[in-house]
Amino acid sequence: MAVIRKPVLDVPPESVMCPRTDGAYAQPSVRRVRIAGAVAAVLSLCAACAHQSTLPSDAGTGPAPVLPAPDTPLITTLKIAPAQGWPSGAEPTAAAGLAVNAFAADLAHPRWLYVLPNGDVLVAETDAPPKPEDGKGIKGWIMKKVMKRAGSGTPSANRITLLRDADGDGVAETRSVFVQDLNSPFGMALVGDALYVANTDAIVRFTYTPGVTALAGAGTKVADLPGGPLNHHWTKNVIASRDGARLYATVGSNSNIGENGMDKEEQRAAILEIDPASGKSRVFASGLRNPNGMAWQPQTGALWTVVNERDELGNDLVPDYLTSVRDGGFYGWPYSYYGQHVDVRVKPPRPDLVATAIVPDYALGSHTASLGLAFYEGTALPEHYRGGAFIGQHGSWNRKPRSGYRVIFVPFADGRPNGKPEEILTGFVTAEGKANGRPVGVAVDGKGALLVADDVGGRVWRVTSDAR
Repeated sequence: MAVIRKPVLDVPPESVMCPRTDGAYAQPSVRRVRIAGAVAAVLSLCAACAHQSTLPSDAGTGPAPVLPAPDTPLITTLKIAPAQGWPSGAEPTAAAGLAVNAFAADLAHPRWLYVLPNGDVLVAETDAPPKPEDGKGIKGWIMKKVMKRAGSGTPSANRITLLRDADGDGVAETRSVFVQDLNSPFGMALVGDALYVANTDAIVRFTYTPGVTALAGAGTKVADLPGGPLNHHWTKNVIASRDGARLYATVGSNSNIGENGMDKEEQRAAILEIDPASGKSRVFASGLRNPNGMAWQPQTGALWTVVNERDELGNDLVPDYLTSVRDGGFYGWPYSYYGQHVDVRVKPPRPDLVATAIVPDYALGSHTASLGLAFYEGTALPEHYRGGAFIGQHGSWNRKPRSGYRVIFVPFADGRPNGKPEEILTGFVTAEGKANGRPVGVAVDGKGALLVADDVGGRVWRVTSDAR
């Protein structure tokens, strides 16, 4: 399998110090100082060797992205935007013709959103579960420090919170714990009176009564999902088919390119189809390294998803992507990328599978961490947005310059992407390179406004037409 390369660490020195419960940093032990100092010193000496993208920012987007030759130097760049949260009164910048306000604030790492038929908004307050087998060794230790500095790795709140805007002013004045004691919950889907929640290791079902602000009783497990002590990509999303007869769940890979062994990838890097009555599941589509957002395209009824692609091939490979999903389709991972471009790091090769690999529909840029997906069917925003896709890009940690950290819109025509991606919300990263927030899940509320979950900022943003 792949050689594990040492990364270049482009983070402030305090990221190797010990966090206290108040969010400040305390002095680590002498031994840890020596280890951290040695690692930081070696990596700092190599920092000048880190490559930087020379391609235009939009080269890796659209139906025919530029795919340069793989760049696999000894040094892998890690460049994050350290998380700091939003200063008082600050907010993202909305595109021309749009306005943004905080729908809710002071949330605990809000990652995903679901809008109930009565307009109530569910938000998953969640983070990664304990993963004792993931991130071992020097590289793993560094990555944990980097991810914590980027705003992840905090203890998960393990709850879903209900937000209600009863007076219709665009701000939730009612907040209640809807369900708690979950296990790193993420996706949610309502079918009749059954609310399905995707924990990191299982889909559970709760009975829902319209208008309630908290669910009664314990959930019932519907189906297991791949979890375990490695659980490299922990987020699991779920949506229901249009008729409610089937559920579809995303399960990311347990590695970058299968380096932990393909036996660890069973039913991973895939979208699963689940029968909620029996709990039986099958692989609906595979070779999708880390699919997250899913949605039904309004005109064609086809399932679409956004996928995070692999790392360590340089600043400009491999683009994350938006694609329609075919039943039985194979999308390349780990043996190839963006169709039949072979990843020579993966041994043994599988030319038989590569020959079947489907080219994704639309590239979203390399390392953007595109996660959220919502097709727009409302009328509150300008007509231009109707039928297109909003995508939350959480932001890169290993690209120079950074990519993502924004919400974009992909226009559609006749059920297909049609045009360049457009920025909808920006300003999540300061001029000094610190992250006020990081967008994740997106959803359309009952009045047609766009909602955006911001985990680092602890907020849900609401995007409307600018009335001025």
